[in-house]
Amino acid sequence: MQEDFLHYVWKFKQFDILNIVTTIGESLNIINSGQHNINSGPDFFNAKLEINDQLWAGNVEVHVKSSDWYMHNHETDHAYDNVILHVVWEHDVEVLRKDETEIPTLVLKDIVNASALKSYQNLFRKSDTWINCENQVSTVDDFVINNWNERLYVERLQQKASLIEERFKFTNGNWEAVLFQLLAKNFGLKVNGDAFLQLAQQIDFSIVRKLQHKPLSLEALLFGQANLLESDIQDVYYLKLKEEYSYLKKKFRLSESQVNFQFFRLRPNNFPTIRLSQFINLYVKFQSVFIEVIQLKQLKDMYAFFEVGANDYWQNHYTFGKNSTKSVKKLTKSFIDLLVINTIVPIQFSYQKYIGKPNTEALLELVQQLKAEKNSIADKFGTLIKVKKTALESQAFLQLKTNYCVKNKCLQCAIGNAVLQQNV
Repeated sequence: MQEDFLHYVWKFKQFDILNIVTTIGESLNIINSGQHNINSGPDFFNAKLEINDQLWAGNVEVHVKSSDWYMHNHETDHAYDNVILHVVWEHDVEVLRKDETEIPTLVLKDIVNASALKSYQNLFRKSDTWINCENQVSTVDDFVINNWNERLYVERLQQKASLIEERFKFTNGNWEAVLFQLLAKNFGLKVNGDAFLQLAQQIDFSIVRKLQHKPLSLEALLFGQANLLESDIQDVYYLKLKEEYSYLKKKFRLSESQVNFQFFRLRPNNFPTIRLSQFINLYVKFQSVFIEVIQLKQLKDMYAFFEVGANDYWQNHYTFGKNSTKSVKKLTKSFIDLLVINTIVPIQFSYQKYIGKPNTEALLELVQQLKAEKNSIADKFGTLIKVKKTALESQAFLQLKTNYCVKNKCLQCAIGNAVLQQNV
């Protein structure tokens, strides 16, 4: 038995609510079961109950066993002083207030709705399914799924915003530096994202500012700190970068870098050399990237903003010193979509929150204009339910799978709740 299920039973009154009594025979009438609290403290706030015809207002705590009250040390926590009812599956010990009076206790074991219990057991029965509700999710109403997806997407945005807030503090409140790091990570994609982020974090952004009007110097700084200028290559451009980096390293007293990029099994256009050059050219093109980014509203403007490519050297190179077939290496529409999803929308969301002017609806509308990302999780959900194939949806599915399905949080999931209530 999971405590989450008991939360569900109490919240949705999935038990015989007529003629219920406490463990000591007091009559109990539930006027309001309270507001579900998923943070620390009692499980339900502001409940209203009648116990032996006396009206009580306060909190409700839920446990599998009564003795869990003492296992969790609630008797020493003032947050639990206003608990008016203890709801348990099994009553094995009396629970007393500080004044030695007993807290009324309701036992659910013998009064829970049998069909609700069966649905719960079926949902959590061990099997080889990809998610617990794999065989039932297709029966859930589209309206429930679509609304839940929006909530999941906002939840995912909030998690990304928390990480951005941490970087904001780390950079002493420098939004330009935060965006520099965030963009770097997402230019590196999944394989090199952490390495790109490490590179951006180890370079003082004030140095980037000083070199933005000197493309060769900015290239030398980032390629050098990326440890990509350490080979003995007889190439004019490479030697210029190497010489400039040697000068910059002394001038700015740059520390040794531990960055290590991966080339293996990457498509050539995703080589870190190409992505790094494109990233650099964005900062050559705009002196204040952050100011430009927070003003972007329309998707067409975002595509225009990211109209950058690698410099001329990389038109016939993928790595230093090795010629290749000539091609202009500009950011593709699909790559820009990823930057909008993972950089532009999160940084705008975070900044709007910071200045107290949230515009979440506009961001939701924007991300629904983008096609779904290609990932195995979104693809799998697409085989189970009807999908719209938008970026909002694919991001929501990532949140759903990693934060709910994998962790068996079905009872905190709108889809899981819908499945449970189908047969009740």
